Amino acid sequence: MIDDFKIQTNSEVPKYQQLVNAINDELANNSLSSGDALPSVNQMCNKYQLSRDTVFKAYSILKEQCVIESVPNKGYYIANETRKVLLVLDTFKAYKEVLYHSFVNNLPDNVIADVQFHHYNIENFKTILNNSKGKYFKYVVMSFDNKEVSNVLADIPDSKLLLIDWNINSKADNNFVFQDFGKAFYDCLKEATLAFKKYEKLVFLYPSFTNHSFETVSYFKSYCENEHIDFEIITNPNDFDVNKNEAYISVSDRMLGKFLEQCRAKNLEPGNDVGFLSYNETPMKQFIYKGISVISTDFNQMGAKAAEFINMDKQIQSYIPTQLILRDSL
Repeated sequence: MIDDFKIQTNSEVPKYQQLVNAINDELANNSLSSGDALPSVNQMCNKYQLSRDTVFKAYSILKEQCVIESVPNKGYYIANETRKVLLVLDTFKAYKEVLYHSFVNNLPDNVIADVQFHHYNIENFKTILNNSKGKYFKYVVMSFDNKEVSNVLADIPDSKLLLIDWNINSKADNNFVFQDFGKAFYDCLKEATLAFKKYEKLVFLYPSFTNHSFETVSYFKSYCENEHIDFEIITNPNDFDVNKNEAYISVSDRMLGKFLEQCRAKNLEPGNDVGFLSYNETPMKQFIYKGISVISTDFNQMGAKAAEFINMDKQIQSYIPTQLILRDSL
């Protein structure tokens, strides 16, 4: 039988799904493995006071998921040791696609990944995580700035949860693979100082619609003050007006588009008349207008490191380096 399985009669989770979750949990905990026999439908009904329809529906779902198989006149067996993991991202931008493909490509053959997106919406986030509890071997979650996030994650055991990208709403015991939006960002700005000195002013474009870590704004201000560079921080996208002899740092690719549009309209050449430094590398930025300079973590490495968490049973706490890539736009 299934260890410690009890039907929660007052739960919002249907009984058949509770049974599905219980069997998946047994697989995740290595209590069941390939070839193990499951109780017959009648045995399950008698042991746990379930209807035949409930047990049959649960077993049918597990068959569709290729978790179990049925052998005529013999019963139900664990088909293989295939395990499902849940990857929860914020949005599917170009650099997140790099992360996703790296994560999936580095998973073992017996691991299947489901991906969902919360879009920085706490209700979406709650729905995704609450509906997924007990269904997955492990959970890889990109957090965001909302005070309710910690409570939603609290029900997932630390050993099954990996937080990625942004160090927010994390606990000391959490597994994580983060990028550093603070000192690492500051160090990249220092590395770009010679390029910045070509311009009279440095402007940080941090539009109000962004969900980028505000920590970068604080470190940008400290950098400019320490280097005695004239600077400005623009939060209203409508206030953005490209001027000659100014360099711009942007955390939004939408602002990169506005920058290039204005350069064309004003006949300003990026890298000579004006400068631009973008946050987050994407596959296309090396080709846009002779190349866009970037500050970025390595999302390929982040995805591979997250996949490593799936393959191991020890704690992982890691920061992925952030680097400056200078191209002609600066």
